[in-house]
Amino acid sequence: MTAPLRVRFPAVVFTWIALTFLATPALTEEVQDHASEPQQQTRTPEAEYPPLLPLKASYSASMNKGIALNGTASRRLIKRDDGTWLYRTDVDSFIADIRESLILRWENNRVVPLRYRYKLSGFLIRDREVAIDFEWSKGVATGHHEGDRFSLKLEEGALDPMGYQLQLHQDIRAGKREMVYRVIDEGDYDTDRFAVIDEEILNTDQGRIATVKAEKVRDDNKRQTLMWFAPEQEYLLIRLLQVEPDGSRYEITIDEAEIRR
Repeated sequence: MTAPLRVRFPAVVFTWIALTFLATPALTEEVQDHASEPQQQTRTPEAEYPPLLPLKASYSASMNKGIALNGTASRRLIKRDDGTWLYRTDVDSFIADIRESLILRWENNRVVPLRYRYKLSGFLIRDREVAIDFEWSKGVATGHHEGDRFSLKLEEGALDPMGYQLQLHQDIRAGKREMVYRVIDEGDYDTDRFAVIDEEILNTDQGRIATVKAEKVRDDNKRQTLMWFAPEQEYLLIRLLQVEPDGSRYEITIDEAEIRR
C-alpha cells in the first residue's frame, strides 16, 4: 500500500483570473515558433525518470488591483482502471466556473494526450468551450475552439494546454533545466519554452520551504511568469507569479496537497 504525503500551506485570497493561467494557458499570450526548430531538452535515462504519482491539491490566488474574489480550485491526477490517467482541474468562484480535464497515457516518460476538454462559464464573461481529440493511430488531432472546428497533423510529442503542464512538472522532477513543448492551442501549434533559473527558500506560515524556481521564456519579456516547485514534496507547484505588461500581479499559492506514493 502506498502512503500519502499530505502537505498544508497558508491560503491567500482567490481570484479566478489568476487561476485561469494554471487551469488553461490558452487565455494568456503564447510564443509562436516553427515546428522544425530543434528542441533543447535532453532526455533523462528511463531508470532515473520519476513515475507519475496520484495527486490531489487545492490552490488560492491573489490579485493586486484591489479585486478580491473568494473561490476554490482543485487539481487531481488519478490513475484509472484501464491504465490511463485522468488529470482534472475545477475552479469555482463568484464570477466564473472552469471545468478542464485530460485523459492521457504515460509512456516512455512522456504525456500522451488522448482527450482534452475545457469549459468556462459565468456571468459578465463570455462562455468558452474547447475540445481536442488525439487520434494517434491516424496521426491526426481534431476538435473545436469556441465553435471553430479544426484538424491538424499530429507532431511527435504534441501536447495539449493541460498535458504540457504535467510534462513540465515531470521533467523538472527528472532534473531537466531547459524544456521546449509543442502545444496544440486555438486550433494550431504553439512553442512553449521553460527554464529552471534558481533555487530559493520561501518563507511561509508553515516554515521555510526549499524550492527550485522556473520561468516561462518569452522573446519579448513583456509578461513574466515564475513558478516555484518544492523538491522535498515531489516538486509540487507551491507558487506561481505572473506580472503583466501594465505591472498587474497575479499570484497563486497552494493551500493543501496529498501525493500518493
